[in-house]
Amino acid sequence: MQPAERLSSDSEPELNRRHWAAAFTVRALIALTLVLSAVAFLGRNRFHHEDNDVLDRALRVTILIFGLGSVVLRRTKFSATRLQDITALRGASGLLATLARTTLQVALLGGAISLFGFIATVMTGNEFYSYGAGLVGFVVLLYCYPTRYSWQQTLQKFAPTTGVSATKSTSPNY
Repeated sequence: MQPAERLSSDSEPELNRRHWAAAFTVRALIALTLVLSAVAFLGRNRFHHEDNDVLDRALRVTILIFGLGSVVLRRTKFSATRLQDITALRGASGLLATLARTTLQVALLGGAISLFGFIATVMTGNEFYSYGAGLVGFVVLLYCYPTRYSWQQTLQKFAPTTGVSATKSTSPNY
């Protein structure tokens, strides 16, 4: 683990604040996913069961698109070239904002997957929707869970503050 003193005094509080907010939101959405699945389990005898093939297909496609879309979104937004460009344009603060914003976007997709499954369970009485969508939403939420160490490493890699000096080229400019 890299020492924390390599981060600038300006970056450390912002890193702590943004990481805490993102991690808290992801944890809250994980808890919501678990609660929705528990409510579907406890209320399974109270829901009126009726099959709906159109809703079944639409929900499965939506879950697939949101699940795969969350992976694509995260990988695209966290690509090294993009993070390097963001840091060059907006600095460490912009990098941290991007990390937080992307984490929240992916987490909201995971939460939406779980919510769609619960709504379909209420509409059809089939608790499988809540369980299946809840599982996919839970996996997406775990996938996007922000670890402070990874954010710290990203910040040190793309926005180093000590030990790095700009070197001028000694070759003539042509």
